[in-house]
Amino acid sequence: MVIRSREELRRILEEERASLLKRLGREVIAEREYLGYGNHMADDATDVYEQVKDWTVRQTLENTLRDVEYALQRFEDGTYGICEDCHQEIDWARLEAKPYATLCIRCQQIREQRLT
Repeated sequence: MVIRSREELRRILEEERASLLKRLGREVIAEREYLGYGNHMADDATDVYEQVKDWTVRQTLENTLRDVEYALQRFEDGTYGICEDCHQEIDWARLEAKPYATLCIRCQQIREQRLT
């Protein structure tokens, strides 16, 4: 899909926010009581796995929602599409691929290298 304008990116972000809020409303982390007290260790392990998986999915959705809301705030502030580190414009192709990007590719790579 070719995105032709900043307003189209904004609309995509707003739709993504609505979708994430809807999904978060449906995501329920099952509270499994008495983990470790089941009839079989494999059943307990499955319960723990499912609980961790549910929590991880929820955390990912919440993090993405935070990023999307921040991008929408940057629209309001007039700073959307500007790299937070070098203050240069973020390449259009990057914004098309990840509309909530806050760093240009170069600055993102530098941050990732620091983490390794």
